[in-house]
Amino acid sequence: MPVSVVIVNYNTFQITCNCIESVIKHTHSVPYEIIVVDNASTKDNPDEFLAKFPSVKLIKSSENGGFAKGNNLGIIHAAGDVILLLNSDTILTEDSISISANKLAELQDAGFITCKLVYEDGTYQHNARASRSIRNELLDIARPVLMLMPYKQRATLMLNQHFKGDFNTRCDWVSGAYMMFQKSLLNAMPDNKLDERFFMYGEDELWCLQAMKAGYTNYYIKDTTVIHIANASSEPDKQERLMKTMLNHSIEIMRYRFGNGLYFKTLTAIYTFKEQLRFFIKRFVMKIFKYRIR
Repeated sequence: MPVSVVIVNYNTFQITCNCIESVIKHTHSVPYEIIVVDNASTKDNPDEFLAKFPSVKLIKSSENGGFAKGNNLGIIHAAGDVILLLNSDTILTEDSISISANKLAELQDAGFITCKLVYEDGTYQHNARASRSIRNELLDIARPVLMLMPYKQRATLMLNQHFKGDFNTRCDWVSGAYMMFQKSLLNAMPDNKLDERFFMYGEDELWCLQAMKAGYTNYYIKDTTVIHIANASSEPDKQERLMKTMLNHSIEIMRYRFGNGLYFKTLTAIYTFKEQLRFFIKRFVMKIFKYRIR
């Protein structure tokens, strides 16, 4: 089962090199290729990737088309039956690609799968997600009450921040930082490719939703762990812009799921209130205690 590892680079030469090195060092039990898509970087010469890693396929885009478009460009040149979308800021510490590919082969109904992602300090990143609904948003707001439930029951019901990543599970969507799927899945996706409507953020949720609509199931597997650095800016203004972008993309996805009716409007109101309150608390904690809540 050959795997095509697609890594999109934009002005992160050394970080991307660290990622490539970790793939080469730890991938042994499955044939693979590495495709680096440079999204018109302005700081480094992408040809340096070939000088350092002659075996990689280097695709130089004429524009920075964003995460989805960059990955689609890489997939066009992929020879593998299996695609792994791998963020440039990830580090493999074991043969995660082989483990994931073997698991994907076992899951006949699999759409997208991911593995356990952790920060550099080992903290789990909550990359197995449940889709937003009125029920889930209200239950999340009532989190202290949910904490009275047994952990496994609460985690299975809610996933997201309630889940510690300690068991394999079906989920509605998985993180695009490490996202594996059969290349044939694209035949069931709109326009036979990954949806490019978002430049960045929220595309992984949208793709997983589209796979589910086509009859597939998305999975989180705990069998292997990958470090995802994910150093978000601690500057309040940048955090606010990011929050607004993700909020707008989430609302567009909810509209895609539910239309523009009363359910959508109610869900949007609850979700917007919750996220703005959460951002206010995070900003307050950062300002007063100089501590960034993830």
